[in-house]
Amino acid sequence: LKLEMPAVNLDREVSLLATVPGVVQSLKRCAMTWQKLISRVLEEQLKKVPQGNGPLAEIYLWREKNATLSALTGQIKLPEVQKVLEILQKAESGFTGDLQIVLSDLRRYHMQAQDNAKFLSILERHLKNLSTGTGVDVISSTIPSLLNALRLVWIMSRHYNRDECMVPFLERISWEISARVRRVVDLQTLFKQDIAAAKKKITEARNTLEQWKKCYFTTCIQVEESGSKRYWKFDVKRLFEKTDYMVSVCQDLYDIFQITEELHNMFIPELITVSENPKGVDELQREVNIVISPMEDLTFDPFSMESARDWAFFMEEFREDVTVEVVKQIFVENHKDPPLYKNHPPVAGAISWSRSLSHRITHTITRFQEEEELLASERGMQVKQIYLQVAKKMKEYEDEKYLLWRERTEHMLPLLLKDTVLTVSSATEEHVTTKKSVCFTLNFSYEIQEIIIETKYMEQLGLPVPEMARYVALQEDKYLRYTNKLKAMLDCYHKLMEMMNEAETKLLDHYIQELWRMLKAGHKRLTWKSVGIGEFIVQCTQTIGKLELLVHQIHHISEDISSKLQSIESTNLFKFPCSKNSDKHPGAKEFFHYVKCEQAKVVEQLVRKYSAIPQLLIEVERRVANTNSGKSPKLASYYAYWENRIYQVLTQLIVKNLQAFNAAVLANVPLLQIEAVLSVREITLQPNASEIEKMTEQCIQDCVEVTKRFVRWMHGTCIECPTQHVKADEVITFSFYSDVSQSPLIIEQADLITQNVHKLLASLSKRLNQWKKYDLLWKSDKGAVLDRLAAEKPACVIFDEHLQFYMKIVQEVTQQPLIKDEQFIRLQLAPLALAVQENAKSWMMSLGQLLNELAREELFNLQDEIQVG
Repeated sequence: LKLEMPAVNLDREVSLLATVPGVVQSLKRCAMTWQKLISRVLEEQLKKVPQGNGPLAEIYLWREKNATLSALTGQIKLPEVQKVLEILQKAESGFTGDLQIVLSDLRRYHMQAQDNAKFLSILERHLKNLSTGTGVDVISSTIPSLLNALRLVWIMSRHYNRDECMVPFLERISWEISARVRRVVDLQTLFKQDIAAAKKKITEARNTLEQWKKCYFTTCIQVEESGSKRYWKFDVKRLFEKTDYMVSVCQDLYDIFQITEELHNMFIPELITVSENPKGVDELQREVNIVISPMEDLTFDPFSMESARDWAFFMEEFREDVTVEVVKQIFVENHKDPPLYKNHPPVAGAISWSRSLSHRITHTITRFQEEEELLASERGMQVKQIYLQVAKKMKEYEDEKYLLWRERTEHMLPLLLKDTVLTVSSATEEHVTTKKSVCFTLNFSYEIQEIIIETKYMEQLGLPVPEMARYVALQEDKYLRYTNKLKAMLDCYHKLMEMMNEAETKLLDHYIQELWRMLKAGHKRLTWKSVGIGEFIVQCTQTIGKLELLVHQIHHISEDISSKLQSIESTNLFKFPCSKNSDKHPGAKEFFHYVKCEQAKVVEQLVRKYSAIPQLLIEVERRVANTNSGKSPKLASYYAYWENRIYQVLTQLIVKNLQAFNAAVLANVPLLQIEAVLSVREITLQPNASEIEKMTEQCIQDCVEVTKRFVRWMHGTCIECPTQHVKADEVITFSFYSDVSQSPLIIEQADLITQNVHKLLASLSKRLNQWKKYDLLWKSDKGAVLDRLAAEKPACVIFDEHLQFYMKIVQEVTQQPLIKDEQFIRLQLAPLALAVQENAKSWMMSLGQLLNELAREELFNLQDEIQVG
């Protein structure tokens, strides 16, 4: 579009040109052409409508309008055009009034187009996602942001802030969403897909349609809360009538696939294999496929509201056919073992299941009969015939189940009520050592409970029940109360019996027998028709409680005794002296004497703990036998039990301490020291190996003899045995020593310590052999050697060799280590080294004296020769 310019020279002034008639006339003709052109363009633009049903078409329309009107407006603003208008205005031409009106319309429509194009461009990206986005998930994610952008347009735009503009635009968006959903849910391809994939597509499509409506109402609230005086009060029916209908169709399609899936699951190969009539199952499956197959060849669009009645008719027919077929198959396949509702009993549950199926198809057929067209069809007649056959079988099934239950209940219930309330796993007359094998259990048959539940549900089903069954059902709370209390009582009983060891069971035999006597009444006399069950429960519970209290008291005392025995067993009998100086350790005699003294102190403490045990047992006697003599016959086995425990503890005490002592012997930590000495021309240990072995054996014996301080009890009591005077000067004390000392473990451990000490002393003695190379120092006859040298009168160099030899020995010994640690013994070599050095120095002194004497003699002889000469 281009405005035609006049062929007039407009270079002169406006006021001058306005006075030239020829110029004015020429400009008028040109302005007339402009007016016609602009009017025609405006008329064309106002007639234009969006090319399509979607919202993008409206955006493209306003964009096109804006481009066209912008082109015209731009030309009007050109200097030469404006000069023409000024000249005509100056010439006071009446023509300019109409032209100004047209130009005003142009400016107004241009501003509108420009404003709409600008604000609708905000929505373009979201609308393109609606139109071309892949998958309904893109649509779902776009809807909230699209409505939020629409809210901004409503608030800011001067055109789309009115109902007459916004409602049609929202209708276009609704149409676009509907169109996309229809493309996704394409019936031609949907029924050829996997069922799970199809259900997913339908669900996503339905959710998208529902989200569109939900987000719309959310935006309405946001607009109202924003403070704007212009609310979204649009016609909801115009916007959502179609999408709401499509939601219902999507739900119908989903139901179809759900039913199809259930049918396919029903006809899995495993079911066909185990079915009594696999051919019948195949036939039924083919029939169901025939019912479903028309979905692929519909002659109408189910999403079109014009086809709503046809679609409703189709769905009704589908539901009737499939429902009757499915119910028939469910009944045929499951009537022998029907699925029960939670907490339903077998018979009443089976009848309820059959009735629910019957109600389902009855309701279906009732609705089926309301549609004369369906009833008159051939398929309708077939469905009705199947219904009558299935309904008859269901009624026969219910009657048979009920009659069998009634007969069995009338026969069994009187017998079940004659059962005793308790049963026992072994006879109560068995020996006391098998008390824990006696197990009382509740004897309330599950059949009674089942009859009670069946009776209640039978009455709910409107079926008559036997009088005795009704009476028992009315007493359900009483039976439940009794069974719960009996279970709690028996749980306490069994827990109590498990708490007691064999010694405690023997100790409390009288109390247990009394409890059994009471429980025996529930095992032999009381039945579920008896009136004394409540009193029986109370008496047994009280007796169990008293016995439990007594057991807890005994356990408390037993724990005290066990604590003392644990303390005795963990006592250290070998306390070694602590060396104040790491280089100084006690000698062997001092070491073993210290161990013995410390042992004596510890034993005094152990004996005091041991002596306190009888008083604790007397406390048990007082609670059990109501005496405090320490020699109650009722506690004889209990005394013996603890005496045996004491024997075991003392044995472990000695074994553990001997093991600890043996570990100390083998450890490379010196505890005592001995010396290597030269005695009577022999290198030896001091004390010698024999003495050390004897001290070790005595130490072991002292450890074992600790048990002599633990006096045995008189038979059948916890009273210590008095000393026995065998002879005038011989006293015998009965202690645990005679038994403990014979323990193979103790004998073995004592032998092991002795062997280890013997090996250690042998090893130390062997180490002294290297010092025997100095034997000549003390074993040679020094006098004879010196006499021989005096007679030979050797040269001085010979004396020098001898002196150097002994000097070397002195120096060599000085360099030898004087301490040797091996296992628990430190060997001091200093005394031996000193003796070797002293012997070597003695030889050096003797040789020096001889050399001096020989030299003096030679000197005197030389003086005599000089004097004679």
